Amino acid sequence: MITKEMTVSEVLEMGEKYEKIFNMYLLTCAGCPGAYAETLQQAAEGHGIDLEKLLRDLNGA
Repeated sequence: MITKEMTVSEVLEMGEKYEKIFNMYLLTCAGCPGAYAETLQQAAEGHGIDLEKLLRDLNGA
């Protein structure tokens, strides 16, 4: 289960399908140095994204 406390890079390392979901939200996180330190919650807040919707999509993948 993917949680808001996980870093962006932890999720990206779980598979390519997750990168596609990030891209749907215009989060081009792959290769970004911040992806290693930023949690999903921080990424969502920093980019004005609905965290619950993002988590729902990631967990549904």
